[in-house]
Amino acid sequence: MSEGEICCMTATELAARIREGELSASEVMEAHLARIEGANPTVNAIVTLLPDEAMAGARAADEALARGLPVGPLHGLPVAHKDLALTKGIRTTFGSPIFRDFVPETDALIVERLNRAGAVTVGKTNTPEFGAGSQTFNEVFGETLNPYDTTKTCGGSSGGAAAALACGMLPLADGSDMGGSLRNPASFCNVVGLRPSPGRVPTWPDVAPHPLSVEGPMARTVEDVALMLGAIAGPDTRSPLSLSEPGSVFFQPLDREFDGARVAWSKDLGGLPVDRRVTEVIEGGRHVFESLGCRVEEAEPDLADADEVFKILRAWRFELAYGELLKKRRGEMKNTVVWNIEEGARLSGPEVAWAERRRAELYQGAREFMDAHEFLVLPVSQVPPFEVGLRYPTEINGQPMETYIDWMKSCYLVTVMGLPAISVPCGFTPEGLPVGVQIVGRPRDDLGVLQLAHAFEGATGYGGRRPPIAG
Repeated sequence: MSEGEICCMTATELAARIREGELSASEVMEAHLARIEGANPTVNAIVTLLPDEAMAGARAADEALARGLPVGPLHGLPVAHKDLALTKGIRTTFGSPIFRDFVPETDALIVERLNRAGAVTVGKTNTPEFGAGSQTFNEVFGETLNPYDTTKTCGGSSGGAAAALACGMLPLADGSDMGGSLRNPASFCNVVGLRPSPGRVPTWPDVAPHPLSVEGPMARTVEDVALMLGAIAGPDTRSPLSLSEPGSVFFQPLDREFDGARVAWSKDLGGLPVDRRVTEVIEGGRHVFESLGCRVEEAEPDLADADEVFKILRAWRFELAYGELLKKRRGEMKNTVVWNIEEGARLSGPEVAWAERRRAELYQGAREFMDAHEFLVLPVSQVPPFEVGLRYPTEINGQPMETYIDWMKSCYLVTVMGLPAISVPCGFTPEGLPVGVQIVGRPRDDLGVLQLAHAFEGATGYGGRRPPIAG
């Protein structure tokens, strides 16, 4: 079987073929390493590569099967970890010159779980400095480019993961999401990224566990995202927010009927500026939900104050995580990170208390809205992929963006609601740039979100289209 055939397979199919002996883990790894060698120099998605260790891990996976040992659901599948996730013995830079040579002594919990499920680590994927912003560039490794147009950004902050998946360099990758860092790059690169319910995938270590920031799966199909979610979800005592439901619930088939399912349809989430090219693609997908039997009606939750709540809590977390580092290494940090930390340092206790109180109220309002609507559908990103040299959009439809994150509101306002959300491919602009649709579900209904995304994906066929450089 050729490299191209192997690298085009879904993770679900690869895992089954490895277990059944139709493919060896070594063959799968060799094919993906060859694809990395061919495509990565163009897009710069994988920034730390461990070919020898990856092949050794694949051979060990083959030996385990030969000996009849029990294996996990991801046995023998190549995976790379976002360069924000701690990886024991493997350089983890956080996209920062300060940590250019940092090698952790422990694995993050998500890395532990992927290893336990049988996945084999290939390396690390690129991310903006400390994951700040939905544009993947940093002073350590440079820019990651969009596989559909290398003059454009891949998005971020899980941009390296999304670009690597799109190119067939990986079948699975992990990511994280505060303001859209799983969803935005998935949209920009025509792959799938799930922001799980807070606590669905426990995070550890974490300086201050909070539902604003989550970790989750990325892949080329919804079924593969569900497979990975099953491996990384479930409780852990190290994470005080972790949900008790086991991850095995996500291993079930995703097929479901949607006759009569009520879907709230929002073009702009209450008046956000949205590029007309994005609007045209998303509106073109409305009939697909209707064809599935959904009752689609224009509606959106009341998100008054959600913008201010997000910005306060984001700034609070930045100061908490990086405030001491700023005092010592200010000159080595990018301006937007410095700004976000200083915004946090200026906050008063009552301001943070107001934001937390208002966040709780917004959650209750969203929960009541979702009692009447099983799903909310809206754009993932307000703009299509933009020029890679532009660090962030400064205006949309002539409306100025006040900060480096304002163009991401269609994602981060959803974050504030505390609901599961997925980006699934929806189509392409006239220039051939990918656009994803965002499906939001009821509290903790990650399975329902995956089921509707799976049905939409099957009805459209937009997922899996190979970018020009993928071969």
